[in-house]
Amino acid sequence: MVEFRIDRRSGVATYLQIVQQTRQALRLGLLEPGDKLPTAREVVEATAINPNTVLKAYRELEREGLVEARRGLGTFVRKSLGSAPADSPLRGELDAWAASARAAGMERDDVAALFTAVLEEHFTQSEHVSEGDSA
Repeated sequence: MVEFRIDRRSGVATYLQIVQQTRQALRLGLLEPGDKLPTAREVVEATAINPNTVLKAYRELEREGLVEARRGLGTFVRKSLGSAPADSPLRGELDAWAASARAAGMERDDVAALFTAVLEEHFTQSEHVSEGDSA
């Protein structure tokens, strides 16, 4: 079962943190179709947030078709996202890279900015190549 971690200093709305963490768990294969999400009460007890915030996040996930609420039973995963299992060899390489970055004195935000810049280079570039091929 997924455990939500709320960062009150992140500037990201609490319900969006729950939505993002659920999407990430789906992408990594940590949550699969049929899995049950924690109840609103369980999330409230673990994170000390308002129950309506949890329900808002779950409604957003339901609107996206990722989960479904079953009256009296809970909220269940309907479909997965992506194909990057948590035990992928690439995860190990990324873990080693992050450890190197930290050892080199980089701050979390610096690492995130660098990683995002590299992602943009590679994925935006490949999208332009694809578009050029179809012309």
